Amino acid sequence: MEATYLARIVDPLIAELMTEVPAVSLIGPRAAGKTTTALRHAASVVHLDRPGDATVFRIDPDAALRGLPEPVLLDEWQEAPEVLGAVKRNVDADPRPGRYILTGSVRAELDAHTWPGTGRVIHVRMTGLTARERFGDATEKPFIDRIVRPGSLDLRLPESCPDTRDYVDLALSGTFPEPALRLSARGRRRWFDSYVQQLLTRDVAAVEPRRDPERLRRFFEALALNTAGVVDSATLYRAAGINIKTANAYENLLSNVFVLDVVPAWFSNRLKRLAQGPKRYLIDAALLGAAVGADTETVLRDPDLLGRLIDTFVAEQLRAELAVSDHRPRMHHLRQEGGRREIDILIELAGHRVIGIEVKASTGPNRDSGRHLAWLRDELGDRFVHGLVLHTGRHIYELGDRITAAPICTLWA
Repeated sequence: MEATYLARIVDPLIAELMTEVPAVSLIGPRAAGKTTTALRHAASVVHLDRPGDATVFRIDPDAALRGLPEPVLLDEWQEAPEVLGAVKRNVDADPRPGRYILTGSVRAELDAHTWPGTGRVIHVRMTGLTARERFGDATEKPFIDRIVRPGSLDLRLPESCPDTRDYVDLALSGTFPEPALRLSARGRRRWFDSYVQQLLTRDVAAVEPRRDPERLRRFFEALALNTAGVVDSATLYRAAGINIKTANAYENLLSNVFVLDVVPAWFSNRLKRLAQGPKRYLIDAALLGAAVGADTETVLRDPDLLGRLIDTFVAEQLRAELAVSDHRPRMHHLRQEGGRREIDILIELAGHRVIGIEVKASTGPNRDSGRHLAWLRDELGDRFVHGLVLHTGRHIYELGDRITAAPICTLWA
């Protein structure tokens, strides 16, 4: 493990929390590396997906926990959900920091009428591997915090900046550690095909066994084709051949298993006619390739698909940093009714300040590319921190007051 482990963005946060709170739960999509990361912070581990261990913890979880070196990692805890009650009782009796780390699925949380960990177990959301974790410095300040830094805009370029094809290849390699780090392109395609198949037939069934896998697959494909888009819900459920009630249930399921991020629209009383519909993202751009059978050549020949893939890729890089930023950021999008003006990603910070981000699958955006950011700047005044046009070129340059064009790779440089 020592030779292959890549430091994760959340590692410092986990370490900090373990000095302050008694129990931490790592949540996120299956195969994102939660267990591998948790092992770095644990003194002992119980693998509850092993039948023998699970049986002991189902029978008498309090006794089974007693005497284990702490912090104790309870891996796949949902296989013996009784252990959570034991953690609650132990933490209530002895609230010393750094006692337990939990990893697993959300199934038990969703099945339970109450979540006994509230106020006792702190959730830390993990994503898959970002480009910064793979190619940069995971201990560096989050990109968002570098934009907010007073005095100067801290944008940098890596030694080698990708071109458009490189970005597509990187996006399709995915964020899940196994395919991203160890598999060939052919192997990755098979891995993601299998991941989608198991997601729709096994993982979702564990949460809601009554769902029809074939109809769910059609809905997932409709979501994939519309990732990074503001699309009417009716478009999605009609494309999947289901009704709105079923579509809403499917969307909630996919969100609960962390493969879909529903980004809310941003709202301000100062701006008129803002649309309220959400923007939906698959949490990994490679899932788009798997869902629609697209490889690099297919994406490069389809401008719409290219734009959606690159937007999804940028969103997954930023999403990973939300939990560790000092500015309590939340991700939104902005769109006026009728699409007159829209901004791909809007990061709202504490104090209602905002960073606007446009994502362009082009190498040389001009001043016109930042016109919606300029409009937002003029409307918000000092609340507008900065606007970025992230592109697939290789140069950083100004497009106006507090508006900068920068390569996407500045996210991890």
